[in-house]
Amino acid sequence: MITPEALTDFMQETFTNARFIVKTVDNGHCTMIQEIGEEQLRPGGTVSGPTLMGLADAAMYGAIIGALGLNDTSIMSVTTSLNINFLRKPKADDGVKAVCDLIKVGKRLIIGEISLYSVGEEDKPVAHVVATYSVPG
Repeated sequence: MITPEALTDFMQETFTNARFIVKTVDNGHCTMIQEIGEEQLRPGGTVSGPTLMGLADAAMYGAIIGALGLNDTSIMSVTTSLNINFLRKPKADDGVKAVCDLIKVGKRLIIGEISLYSVGEEDKPVAHVVATYSVPG
């Protein structure tokens, strides 16, 4: 089982331009926060769609590592599908929190559901995501 601190270190080494902080990780679940700075904002002062999609994808990757362990299979898993529904404007002055739960872990495909929230407003999701990863075999 990987710790949140070890997964945070791995994510920051792997994705050097992102600011992911893993809060929880266990078998099929990952909660992650991305700090928001000027580079994550789009014109109009809102968090950009690519930032939200990247965080959702990273949380899914973290949940897979939580389920499979930090090994060649989990590391080499890749996104095959990511569907995002933007629900409301996230706060631009704080972080964004991703909560991912895997809903199917198969031999070849893993499907997860991710909810994104402005930090401190976990009762109002800003986006809902469903993602599928391909597992190397």
